[in-house]
Amino acid sequence: MVSLHVAKKWRFSMFTVHQKGQAPSTNSSVLPWWLIGTIAVGTLLNPLNSSMISVSLFRLGSAFHITIASATWLISSFYLAAAVGQPLMGRLADLIGPRRIFCLGLVLVGITGLLAPWAPAFGWLVVLRVFQALGTSAAYPAGLALLRAQTRRIAGEGAKTPAAALGAISITSNVSAALGPTLGGVLMLMANWQAIFLINVPLVIIGLILAFLLLPRDEPMQPEEREPIRLHAITLSQIVRVLDVPGIILFSGTLTSLLVFLLALNNPFWLLLPTALVLLLLLLLWEYRTQAPFFNVRVLLSNRQLAKVYIQFAAVNFVFYSLFFGLPLWFEKARGFSPTLSGIIMLPFAGIGVLATFAAIQILRRSGIRLALLLGALALSIGTLLLLFLDTKTAVILLLAVIVILGIPNGLQNLGLQAALYAAAPAHEMGAAAGQFQTFRYVGSILSTSLLGLLFGGTITNGGLHMLAAALACISILLLIEAGRMRSPTNKSAQD
Repeated sequence: MVSLHVAKKWRFSMFTVHQKGQAPSTNSSVLPWWLIGTIAVGTLLNPLNSSMISVSLFRLGSAFHITIASATWLISSFYLAAAVGQPLMGRLADLIGPRRIFCLGLVLVGITGLLAPWAPAFGWLVVLRVFQALGTSAAYPAGLALLRAQTRRIAGEGAKTPAAALGAISITSNVSAALGPTLGGVLMLMANWQAIFLINVPLVIIGLILAFLLLPRDEPMQPEEREPIRLHAITLSQIVRVLDVPGIILFSGTLTSLLVFLLALNNPFWLLLPTALVLLLLLLLWEYRTQAPFFNVRVLLSNRQLAKVYIQFAAVNFVFYSLFFGLPLWFEKARGFSPTLSGIIMLPFAGIGVLATFAAIQILRRSGIRLALLLGALALSIGTLLLLFLDTKTAVILLLAVIVILGIPNGLQNLGLQAALYAAAPAHEMGAAAGQFQTFRYVGSILSTSLLGLLFGGTITNGGLHMLAAALACISILLLIEAGRMRSPTNKSAQD
């Protein structure tokens, strides 16, 4: 057996992002392949569990004697908990150490995977699903913090963005999300809904073994950075202050009020809208004034580059989730396709996205972030505009052609914005920044459900599809304009 000492000498040569006019770094940015692979194993659990559950809702409804509408809370609660959990876990990774939080998240996923099949009531299953979301939220922000630390350790402060490492993580997430329903269907055929949760246990064991053996130990922070939490001496009041518990409560309340309001737009509970706005205002005021904010408003106000990355990521995911859930509904209800045929037609949406990620790695390495985002927004604009010409008589081959075009930005935009995040975020706050980045993904997905509810809540028609296409095309064109105006990102790791 190859020793760990020998294995750690193997390195995976990373492509690095550079902007036009910048000279390559004198330090070669070389990251170990085992570090990237271990992080990828952890990050696949979140998209896998978010999509895998969808095929088990009917059987879960029968098992717990509830309606499908009630069963969908297993999806909504996961998104809501992950939206809060991503920045929380990122903050903990910055304070306690990314390796510790990475492993803690895996342990939490394993425990929920073991307990969920024995849930005595549906409410208990929802609670376990929330903790599962919190556990799966740890790997991405902790993983990016580990990548940033390792890049600085190997290549120095001026190291550029490791495009291939981010690409590997992006591909893993896209593939696991796309294969989630398929794996869930296989597990349902072989066993029952319990297998949807139990499958996490072997994945967690593999992830923990890799993490304990291969991930670098957490190192003390630099003098200019925040002091890490000393777990043996921390008090309850320090936990409340350091984690900003009031900020977490306000953030959770804002998202919950907004989510419940948007999910019931056909019969809205209007009181929730001003409630969400008031909570948002209180959140912004609190986070601006507190010394250790959960959601760092001051950084967003002072770092416009990072704020633009977040807004673009929310917009991109608003478009993607609207397409991902909206097009299959139109295929089945307006065109009369079977769920199987609808799934086959949608395959290029994820598959082309994976291939586009490989192209994005090369674009980022040779031409920088701006070109990747520009090409992605251009393809998204063309694809959404083409949806305006689709109707119930459009040939299937033409439908596939449009889906292929829409799949291209799935790789370019995701990886391009991850690279922009990596370049714009302060080095010692990479975990928190990555967590907030993922929160904006969920904000986009939550907003997309409201649009689909308004347009497809009743009868699904060609007119509804065209209204959806027009709205998404407007957003895509705005993304194209912003990409054209984008300046070369400044690498904050070199500044901090």
